[in-house]
Amino acid sequence: MSLMAPFKRPARQDIVSDLVANVAQVHVSVGDKVEAGQELVLLESMKMEIPVVPEWEGTVTDVRVVPGDVVQEGDIMVVLE
Repeated sequence: MSLMAPFKRPARQDIVSDLVANVAQVHVSVGDKVEAGQELVLLESMKMEIPVVPEWEGTVTDVRVVPGDVVQEGDIMVVLE
């Protein structure tokens, strides 16, 4: 018997910004099926590009940003279910 419980994918995954940044590109739309590690949003901060990727696969149910938006740390950009 294993002491480790199997880790399950969460029913909902909020993709949030880890920093204050500009939204350079949005690569997904509502209804898109995405894989873990697939680039969803590209952020720009201090002349650096930061790709935003999910930890789990899922279906996009909400996109809350568009190119040109400024996001704050903790802002939800994309919701996956």
